Amino acid sequence: MIDVVDVSPHERFEGVYWVKFQDGSRRLATRNLSPGHSVYGEELVKSRRKEYRLWDAYRSKLAAAILKEIAEIPISSGSKVLYLGAASGTTASHVSDIVGEKGAVFCVEFAQRTMRELIEHVCSHRENMTPILADARHPSAYRSLVSAVDMVYCDIAQPEQARILADNADLFLKEPGTVMIALKSRSVDTTMSPSAVFSREQRTLEQRGFRITDTVRLEPYEKDHAMIVAKKKS
Repeated sequence: MIDVVDVSPHERFEGVYWVKFQDGSRRLATRNLSPGHSVYGEELVKSRRKEYRLWDAYRSKLAAAILKEIAEIPISSGSKVLYLGAASGTTASHVSDIVGEKGAVFCVEFAQRTMRELIEHVCSHRENMTPILADARHPSAYRSLVSAVDMVYCDIAQPEQARILADNADLFLKEPGTVMIALKSRSVDTTMSPSAVFSREQRTLEQRGFRITDTVRLEPYEKDHAMIVAKKKS
């Protein structure tokens, strides 16, 4: 635990905070839903008897998108989120902090070893997270485990990421609903430039009935990555 000067709400995004240090620097954070527990070695800080987890933009594409001034983060207290590619829970745990006790995070992960880590180190301390061992390419396989959600977040190292996201949105996303996709261009197509990959995946989403509301590149935090936000057309 380290001492801080102040913790203040982010000026735009509910459930996200700025932690200010004595040297004048500041870092993103979320309020810890599981006090005393660190997920990926992030530092825990206290202010006014509340505990916060520093949010590392070099470890989390969602934090990187916030620092790159993305227009919208469609997650707030009470939100229900389908998280595709939860991995060991780095970003998913911060989403869990934001949605809080009244929200829910359905965590889909394909790798068994990673799923064990997610369950043991993260979900076991957070009642609002539901681990689902499944392949995001086949959403019907976990249809009985996921309720209607307000947002689908996709971070999977697969070709056709936009199509996989849209397939899941068709089954689980409420109307109107929002999606976010963290695109790694090299996972989609190594023969195309990152910009061409991002444009192609945007077109896929538009063809599937989404309106793109914002796209930001994630350099210097992630090379050849972009975050796309899109809304389902009514």
